[in-house]
Amino acid sequence: MHDQARSADLLNWYDSHARELPWRIGPAQHAKDVMPDPYRIWLSEVMLQQTTVASVIPYFERFTARWPTVADLAAAEDAHVMGEWAGLGYYARARNLLKCARAVVADHAGQFPDQPAALLGLPGIGPYTAAAIAAIAFDQPQVVVDGNIERVMARLHNDPTPLPRAKAAFTRAAAALTPIHRPGDYAQAVMDLGAMICTPKSPNCGLCPWRLPCRARAEGTQETLPRKTPRKPKPTRLGIAYVVQRPDGALLLERRPGKGLLGGMLGWPGSDWNEAPAPAPPLSAGWQLLPVEARHTFTHFHLRLQIMLAQVGADARPKTGAFIAYRNFNRSELPTVMRKVFDLSHDALENINYTAPKRSRR
Repeated sequence: MHDQARSADLLNWYDSHARELPWRIGPAQHAKDVMPDPYRIWLSEVMLQQTTVASVIPYFERFTARWPTVADLAAAEDAHVMGEWAGLGYYARARNLLKCARAVVADHAGQFPDQPAALLGLPGIGPYTAAAIAAIAFDQPQVVVDGNIERVMARLHNDPTPLPRAKAAFTRAAAALTPIHRPGDYAQAVMDLGAMICTPKSPNCGLCPWRLPCRARAEGTQETLPRKTPRKPKPTRLGIAYVVQRPDGALLLERRPGKGLLGGMLGWPGSDWNEAPAPAPPLSAGWQLLPVEARHTFTHFHLRLQIMLAQVGADARPKTGAFIAYRNFNRSELPTVMRKVFDLSHDALENINYTAPKRSRR
């Protein structure tokens, strides 16, 4: 079957089976020349990096309700954006999100450029994101290749070459199928095919519009593809988190430096994260070691945090951070690992030798 005939078959399938997503203009609307909002496409693509659609949707809806345009986001306070992002992970994305929004407003009159070369000049936008925005938001015939599309290409061609070495071959295969007509719909169609039919496990080949030309289905190898080069085991790092509370319930928090892991996020004062962390308490106090650890996995390592608790007087002067009144403390503004520390500390804080106001687990 010719590549363009395959593309037409997939678009026909997409016209009837496209997912409804809050950032998407569906095929029926697109056929009436309704175009997607580039801001919403960009925001969704940044959020979807290393994150599932189900996880992204509530964040996307909150962001767009609070900042409906790129100009609104550009004018937002950094701390507010980082707070809304908390829990979504990979926090460098949030920092670049603000930088990019401000560059679009300052350098492009608040309009996203429609060409990949110009999009690549914006903070946080790499080749994949530039191609996705150009294709989906502007209907440019760009080759879009994400994890779903790599899986589909590997199976369609029954290619056993392991990732990441196979990326170039999968990109060429995707390029041969990308049509001039409806390239944005086509890019989303392959994504939907991978998400709904050509799934990592138990693909539903009987419903696939490409079941006949699919070489892996013919050979029975679809569940073994794509192959991946084995990853090295992640190291484990250790650290200490210090949770401090005053008698009025105020909690000691600090904002991490703008660069680096969890940059710009609120968190508990603590030690460096390494193989043998040196204690670095933010003040002198009668510290109590919590008998459980907070454990979290980042991209490149596992983290185990000891949790030290202390109650201090109202006149305490910490070396780092600042006390936040319990009524102003919002658990949801913490990154996930810091939320885990709070959740493990919550009941113990109530039992330190004083009576503190009850606080919610917001």
